[in-house]
Amino acid sequence: MSNSWILFQCLGVVTVAVCYLHMVRSEIFTALVEMESVLETEAQIATDIRQYIHQEEERLEKLRSVADDYERHSREALLDTEKHLSNPVNAFLIVKRFTVDWEKVLDDIIRINSTEAFIQKVEERRESFPSKEDLEGVSMALMRLQDTYNLPAGRIAKGDIQGVKQSPVLSAEDCFLLGRSAYGSEDWYHTIDWMQTALSEWDHEINKTINKAEILDYLAYSLSMQGNIRHAYVLTNELLTLEPDHQRAQNNKQYYERMLDDEAKSQKRGEDADLPAIKNEQQLDSYRAGAEFKTYEKLCRGEDTNPTPKAHKLKCRYFDNNRTPGLILRPLKEERVWWRPALMLYHDIISDHEIEVAKKLAAPRLNRATVQNAKTGQLETAQYRISKSAWLKNEEHEVVKRISDRVGDMTGLNMNTAEELQVVNYGIGGHYEPHFDFARKEEEAHSFKRLGTGNRIATFLVYMSDVDAGGATVFPVIGAKVFPKKGTAVFWYNLFRNGEGDYDTRHAGCPVLAGSKWVSNKWLHERGQEQTRPCALDPNA
Repeated sequence: MSNSWILFQCLGVVTVAVCYLHMVRSEIFTALVEMESVLETEAQIATDIRQYIHQEEERLEKLRSVADDYERHSREALLDTEKHLSNPVNAFLIVKRFTVDWEKVLDDIIRINSTEAFIQKVEERRESFPSKEDLEGVSMALMRLQDTYNLPAGRIAKGDIQGVKQSPVLSAEDCFLLGRSAYGSEDWYHTIDWMQTALSEWDHEINKTINKAEILDYLAYSLSMQGNIRHAYVLTNELLTLEPDHQRAQNNKQYYERMLDDEAKSQKRGEDADLPAIKNEQQLDSYRAGAEFKTYEKLCRGEDTNPTPKAHKLKCRYFDNNRTPGLILRPLKEERVWWRPALMLYHDIISDHEIEVAKKLAAPRLNRATVQNAKTGQLETAQYRISKSAWLKNEEHEVVKRISDRVGDMTGLNMNTAEELQVVNYGIGGHYEPHFDFARKEEEAHSFKRLGTGNRIATFLVYMSDVDAGGATVFPVIGAKVFPKKGTAVFWYNLFRNGEGDYDTRHAGCPVLAGSKWVSNKWLHERGQEQTRPCALDPNA
């Protein structure tokens, strides 16, 4: 805002004051003593103007500080956008910055006394901002990473994240917002974890970022929902010392008192006795509490769950697939990483140029990845698959066709019935929980019916980026794991030679802890493979 605009507004104040005097005291000139009051009023007007200027200068200084902060942050982030955004804490803070924090900037600074034109211009910028739904999504992703990689909230708040260098620390308010997201979905386990961390950070903050009473309110209730009544009672009393008129806390205190009175008379209330350890068991559905999911998470963390069978037979070699013309001069670097099912890893099978072309073609078309409903055959989004994908046809670009032809040379399979090249990007916490690539018997009536090419006989998965931490492809049934390495690919058969599905190929894409994971999939189908991979009654043939 220019100095001339401030002067213009100040003159407006003077004009209103003078007009008021003129209307009310139109005959003031008739008495000298009354003229003296005019001079006194003039001095008051000068004081009013100076107060107004001071308030505007303070507001403009805050606005200047916001502009400086945004300019600094964007300059640093744009130096390496992918690296900056691949940090899960940075991603959360950016979404918070343009949702919760931006609302404060609007209400406390911009909407006060700014011109309509400026406010409208700022509002138009908001169209590209993340939404509150995005804030909930990135919060849930951060908690998913917590669970998979055993990261307590306190470690994340201190910037201590596995595989992430120089991760920013979180304020008490940041931790509170994460806890509040969990609270909204009645996830008491994570609410307690983050609210306790918020309380700890609040104790160490010099410039407080949030009202302590807010933290105590959410924490006390969440503790009570996990059966920690005495702890909830103590925290509610502390809350009432800070805000004696807090109606919800008053009501909750009465409830906790009744609960405590039902205990044995010898049991003293929380403030009079040593408090027991806090109970905070995570409530999981039957699948996530089961053996497969636990194995999946262990493999994602890099832990071994099964000994590697026939490890002495696992070898590396140069492979030209029986002198396939396209591979004679440039044989493949093949590594067998698992015996049965055979998991074949191929190194350096795609160039950086080819990767960039595929990513560039896919980027404008990336949409939330879908899964096929086993009952209806319809494609739909699901919480167990969080990523974005796009499909590329061979005729779109020579690079796409070249990749497809190369897969054919490497596998010896007919590519005419293969699906289009699927390019997938996994962002923060992006994952795909354990699943099969082939359609099981109960799904065959719907899956791939429209293609008319039979079931998915094989999967060819190409890693198009390195990943700083997380993002492994794991096979929980057999205990195999493959970590992403740019330019490598992993290949396996989903079906035995007799056409039955190989249930040991059940696999998953682990959550991306840090980095951006790009992969491409080429799924090959049964039709057209009658000569290249003949049927056999023996599934092990």
